[in-house]
Amino acid sequence: MEYVEHRMNDEAVKAAASAGLVSPLNILLLSIILYTGYSTFFAKTSYPQLPKPPPPVVFKTYNPHTLLPFNGENGAPIFFAVRGVVFDVTPGRNFYGPGGPYANFAGRDATRGLACGSFDESMLTKDLDGPLDTLADLGPDEMDALRGWEERFTEKYNIIGKFVSMKDFEELGKKE
Repeated sequence: MEYVEHRMNDEAVKAAASAGLVSPLNILLLSIILYTGYSTFFAKTSYPQLPKPPPPVVFKTYNPHTLLPFNGENGAPIFFAVRGVVFDVTPGRNFYGPGGPYANFAGRDATRGLACGSFDESMLTKDLDGPLDTLADLGPDEMDALRGWEERFTEKYNIIGKFVSMKDFEELGKKE
């Protein structure tokens, strides 16, 4: 009889030992370990990436001839000048690029046209080699309108240079 009791005890110990390994807690722990190992070594995680910064702005001196090619045609950037300041208005290509309502200002001095609220070709300086428009004949209302445009452009677009006459540009070149 002693043999039977001894044998029953051995079987009970084996059953208890094997049941302990397959408990719900052990299954949960094994699942967590497997998931962590998989996600660490095999899962491809994509981390958010910052957008590329815009290209650096190079401040240059422009004259009527060097500004003219920046009219947005053939994918070129769009620049124009307002009272001696050159703005990069390329982000507003729909307005200032080819076919836009302000397209005639692209690559040109837009000061008089903006001050007068006119988009006609007659507002643009015809003599590219002559002096810049002094705006001496404009009234206070037109100058206020021009200041409003300047504020808008300064807030919205990058200033990339200054705009000078051909005479001043040539004198700057001699100094350098």
